[in-house]
Amino acid sequence: MSPRFIFILALAFAAYVLGAKAGRPRYEQIRTSVTSFWDDPKVRATRKKVGRKAARSERALAKKIKQRKR
Repeated sequence: MSPRFIFILALAFAAYVLGAKAGRPRYEQIRTSVTSFWDDPKVRATRKKVGRKAARSERALAKKIKQRKR
């Protein structure tokens, strides 16, 4: 098992334990906060911008890989 996997597993366990102690009302409060952040127009625009840049980078990388295979 890689250290990264162990770290993610430990993080998930800690989140589960803390969430179980906080209870449902706190979960709903956190979920509402995260949802309002995620749906914010500025965040939505940034997500779209990053998605477009990632797609461009992916196409450029695929093109470079094709060129090297020749």
